[in-house]
Amino acid sequence: MAAAATAPAAASAADTPVIELRKVSKTFGEVRSLSNIDFAVRPGEIVGLLGDNGAGKSTLVKTVMGFHRPDPGGEIYFHGKQISDWSVARARNLGIETIYQERALCEKQPIWRNMFMGRELRNKWGLLDVHRMREECARLMKEHMGFTSAAVHPDNVVTTMSGGEKQGVAITRALYFDAQLVILDEPTVGLSLTETRKTLDFVSNIKKAGKSAIFIDHNIFHVYPVVDRLYVLDRGKVAGVYDKSQITMDDLIDRLYRVARSGSME
Repeated sequence: MAAAATAPAAASAADTPVIELRKVSKTFGEVRSLSNIDFAVRPGEIVGLLGDNGAGKSTLVKTVMGFHRPDPGGEIYFHGKQISDWSVARARNLGIETIYQERALCEKQPIWRNMFMGRELRNKWGLLDVHRMREECARLMKEHMGFTSAAVHPDNVVTTMSGGEKQGVAITRALYFDAQLVILDEPTVGLSLTETRKTLDFVSNIKKAGKSAIFIDHNIFHVYPVVDRLYVLDRGKVAGVYDKSQITMDDLIDRLYRVARSGSME
């Protein structure tokens, strides 16, 4: 009987969104960038965020990051708990990590330094444990990034890596430090076809690790293969929400054209 009693609670916890925005609006002066947005990311889910320039993607993501606070009336929940003192520091402490287009890596530093930058491992005397960081970096590169060649090692300088590999470092770093939600800001921009595919593989690793992600991009052909659900924004409003299993790429493209023309998915 005890096992049966605990089952509903476990199922409920699994369905509770990692992050949820309810009726969130954001106004800058006389400009309303977001209007009554409902948005959620579930555990182990990759959510695609699509929309043209000016659709409100950046404002929405900056709200999730804690950079913007919603207008009065909007609510933010993390694992089902309403958070009133939302900020960048609070979001970061709760495990929300952002990977920008610029990749936020120090190009002239070795991989291991980038992997642990700002969160360096220390020994019992409080000194930097360089040996352990190099060892951990080597393990992560082999087990999570697929580097098996002896020519690629933690002391390689980041600038020698390809664009897709750099994204891999940033994503692996976020997962190593137990990010609950990874925000990917157009991670494939400027990458070749081969490097884009490599980056999408790294994005898939987020789901395999049981974590969640928001994938922001203009390119539906990059977003669609790796996401579970898609939100389409238009002029600060949610124009459509779709489970990928319920819509083909061709149908989604058709509806995106309708949004561009009329502001409606219908």
